[in-house]
Amino acid sequence: AVLAWLQILAAKSEAAGKLVTVEDVAKAHWAEYGRNYYVRYDYEGVDKEKANEMMDAMGKISLAGTQFQGMKVKMNDDFRYEDPVDGSVSENQGIRFIFEDGSRIIFRLSGTGVAGATVRLYLEKYEGKDGDLDKHPFDMVQQLASIAMQISNLPEYTGCDKPTVIT
Repeated sequence: AVLAWLQILAAKSEAAGKLVTVEDVAKAHWAEYGRNYYVRYDYEGVDKEKANEMMDAMGKISLAGTQFQGMKVKMNDDFRYEDPVDGSVSENQGIRFIFEDGSRIIFRLSGTGVAGATVRLYLEKYEGKDGDLDKHPFDMVQQLASIAMQISNLPEYTGCDKPTVIT
């Protein structure tokens, strides 16, 4: 990956007649295609039974067509991965809420924590090429985080009103 980036930067710098940075390449890409902002919230050490109840409840609802804070849900599902090579299937890989603008909220349970369960909340906000392309990801996903709490009732199930880790 490093060599690929070095080649991209070398070619773009040569064509431009000046040093081109990774930031320059990213901003040019965003100006043409828009930007996806990604943030993950972890809620660590939550009661596993309560976390499973929350996931089960979300897995049973259909929110297609529902609006939250001006964002319309296109579809939601319990994601399953099908390996294209060996055909194996992995069930229950996360509860997904996909919005009409391409933004996504994904809930996953992880048992890799020290104690209890960890709820991982993945937030992905798409911003078109004419949108806010230079904002901090944490700021851009605030609305999605609020919607995620509304959909999941995570604070009621887990007792957590804020994540233990944000990355």
